[in-house]
Amino acid sequence: MNETKTPAWRRLDNAAKIFPPTSNNQDTKVFRFACRLKEEVEPKLLQQALDKTMKSFPLYASIIRKGLFWYYFETSRLKPKVEEESKPPCSALYHEDTKNLLFEVTYYKKRINLEIYHALTDGVGALQFLKTIVRHYLVLKHKEVFKDYIPEIDYDASTAEKEADGFKAHFSKGKSAKNPSLGKAYKIRGERLEGDILKVVNGIVSVKAVLKEAHEYDTTLTVYLGAILIASIGKEMAIKDRKRPVVVSVPVNLRPYFKSASARNFFSVVHVPYYFGDKEPELTEIISYLKSFFEKELTTEKFQLRLNRLVALEHNYITRAIPLVLKKPTLRFAHHLSSNEVTTSFSNIGKVTMPKELEPYIDAFDVCVSTTKVQVCLCSYGDKLSISFTSPFISSQVQKHFFRTLTSRGIEVELSTNVMDNLGEISG
Repeated sequence: MNETKTPAWRRLDNAAKIFPPTSNNQDTKVFRFACRLKEEVEPKLLQQALDKTMKSFPLYASIIRKGLFWYYFETSRLKPKVEEESKPPCSALYHEDTKNLLFEVTYYKKRINLEIYHALTDGVGALQFLKTIVRHYLVLKHKEVFKDYIPEIDYDASTAEKEADGFKAHFSKGKSAKNPSLGKAYKIRGERLEGDILKVVNGIVSVKAVLKEAHEYDTTLTVYLGAILIASIGKEMAIKDRKRPVVVSVPVNLRPYFKSASARNFFSVVHVPYYFGDKEPELTEIISYLKSFFEKELTTEKFQLRLNRLVALEHNYITRAIPLVLKKPTLRFAHHLSSNEVTTSFSNIGKVTMPKELEPYIDAFDVCVSTTKVQVCLCSYGDKLSISFTSPFISSQVQKHFFRTLTSRGIEVELSTNVMDNLGEISG
């Protein structure tokens, strides 16, 4: 790829600043969205679709550079090149002092993959990027069908709106608040896979079937599956471990709360602690706890207070005056302390929609993310709900408990994994 330096640059948003100094081969801060089509992918058409998409997302042509006080984005002339998938999921994309783009588009048989570095955007922004690629690809692939009408996806934000820093735009100098420290959380431990490989276990279930079960408990799909995740972790806890909480980190998309269309990071994180104590709670009890917790915490007022605190720290004169070389170890230590307060992460991207004219060509979407723990990501397309566990561990006990809970309630699960010898353990 040829590169020509340009003077354009942008600050990293508030959420992105922690990623460059804390990324490594074990924790790449990369996530993957994939779209599974009903026909084999044609690489040349996919490249054309990507080239068209880049015109609408110019920020994504950026590389990360180091300044005296902070990292920053610099616009490059690098051109992304579509390749056949050849690396393990969520492999490193950011390499300090290397000028490369922060995303990759690959394909494998009927699947289009987008892998992207979290400093560039969050799950919502990445999904809009992939949806745009898929839309252009299908229009090119079936040009005889779309010669008179080109379907539009539900994302018509201007370039300025896409590149807006939501944290900066909605910062207020009023009151602020931080998440209370929960101390050390319960940690899932085990023997790790060799070579920094990330194991992905994906289950496809019926949205209608899961919603039916969730409604039996008078709750949402997110609360229902989050409760099953907590219960599944609880089954692996020794009695001595139950003095520590199971803390679930839940990323929350802030766009609906603040009416933003940013294609950059714009999310908050809510930490949900659950204490098992000496008892073995019924699923109903965990569901009731989660419902109550979310009702209190998922409000615009609470998110505004958290946003104010994070941006105020960034704007603090002392913080700003510290050179980056001294900030980096401090940020890494703070990240380490924060990581100790979390057991697992649970992210529901929600319902993926595409124009009805494109639906006949699309089978499913899924999402997964790099982690040093056990992470769960959800998204749905049509009646297919994709539930992806990522983990660096050989054992799949938590995953097994989770999916067996669903099958015990009559919900059929279609399982797949990139580590083939673990499927029998889960489904057996």
